[in-house]
Amino acid sequence: MNAELVLMGKRVDMVPRAHRRALVVLIYAGFAAAMTGFWFLDRWHTSAAYLILATIPINRLFLGGHYFGGLIKPFNGKPPRRSDEPPPFLLLALRVYRPGPDEREYRNDERELHQRDQAHYQAYHVLSLIVIFLWALTNFKAEIPRLIARLSIPVDMLLYGLATAAVVIAITLPQAILLWTEPDMEHEV
Repeated sequence: MNAELVLMGKRVDMVPRAHRRALVVLIYAGFAAAMTGFWFLDRWHTSAAYLILATIPINRLFLGGHYFGGLIKPFNGKPPRRSDEPPPFLLLALRVYRPGPDEREYRNDERELHQRDQAHYQAYHVLSLIVIFLWALTNFKAEIPRLIARLSIPVDMLLYGLATAAVVIAITLPQAILLWTEPDMEHEV
């Protein structure tokens, strides 16, 4: 796990667990605020897809796990692709670019592999409960309007919003679990 995050050209210390937890809370609060704002904007008709697409760069820049660049090492243990091309424009504009990792930085040791597997187990246990809940809602779709009659939200839109939230959680939850549960890191000397 990386001990610092480069954000807008500033280095943010991520050694204390409290800083990593604050980052996780900020990311999910941002997603919740965006979903709420998008509901009022267009009732998630087109904006939900943009929210899901925005999850990918947020995952890459802050969380990691699937890509190089976040706090978590890539899960697959493969080396980064060698490229002579300059870094992407967006990363340069946001000033979050770092040179690629060397051979030692991308390989996971046994402890990290165990943590990764445990985080995925916990995340997909939660996601399976969400999918079961969505399945139950779709099966009892005719009964839902009576339960939420006062909210004036169409049932299909409610299910679409819950499915969108489930996709965002599926993309980010294993990394968020790792950031949340990892104890304070030691400073390198």
